Amino acid sequence: MVVAIILSLTVIAVPAFRFFQAESDLNNSAEQIINTLRFAQNKSLAAEGSGQWGVYFDNTTTPHQYVLFKGLSYAAREVASDNVHNLPGSVEIYNINLGTGKEIIFSKVSGAATPAGSIDTRLINQISKKRSVYIDSSGQISLDNPPVPSGGRVQDSRHIHFTLNWSIQNSTSLKFYFPGTSQTETVDMAGYFNADKSEFDWNNENTPFVINGVNQVFHIHTHSLDASSTLLCIHRDRNNGRNNQEVTVYIVDEGVDKDIAHYLADAGGTIEKGFYADEIDKQ
Repeated sequence: MVVAIILSLTVIAVPAFRFFQAESDLNNSAEQIINTLRFAQNKSLAAEGSGQWGVYFDNTTTPHQYVLFKGLSYAAREVASDNVHNLPGSVEIYNINLGTGKEIIFSKVSGAATPAGSIDTRLINQISKKRSVYIDSSGQISLDNPPVPSGGRVQDSRHIHFTLNWSIQNSTSLKFYFPGTSQTETVDMAGYFNADKSEFDWNNENTPFVINGVNQVFHIHTHSLDASSTLLCIHRDRNNGRNNQEVTVYIVDEGVDKDIAHYLADAGGTIEKGFYADEIDKQ
């Protein structure tokens, strides 16, 4: 009987241990990314080796990895100075929001980051478990909550949460209307849901909308999604000369263009909640 009880407790404990270990891997990975970014920043500020330092993120390797490097770019780096960090096998980089590249370089004079952006990680077997690292253009680095805007950082560079008291699981399209040019861009949503439609994740970082010669870049994903409600997240970074146009974001659901967000083109980056969004929360 004692042996049976021990075996039963073991059967219960092992999955729980694996779950907590995976969560620990995710949290530790995000902390280590922050530490590596700050290490690169400090090396640049100290002009160690008379050069600049940065971090390159690679989501094509197995496991995914990031590299502390010395140089003005990853392509032109001093390979001998590379310090490679592998993520645990349970964790992956699912989104790299660093302009059109995968690297961040820190200034020798100010420690400023080029470009600003974010790195999003998650558990491979539990994709709803995520951690994000945000890097401000001023060089501030933050876990989960984007840093408070400073200097010339534009207000709506931070991401926005929209609470929808309805589900987007049966929605068909994203629609972006730019009134300044009367241009509309439409995205078929079907390919961006996971298998059971409990998550949606889309971005046009690699194929931005070009309006009046300027890239308009968005990252739209869900933090929670079920049959009755949606917590939607929209990233729209106005730094680095992007996203300078007024735009309304719609989700086409049951044939209805449901307006979610209206971004003005003013210097303050004013954001208005659409009729079909129940709550708006600036992060």
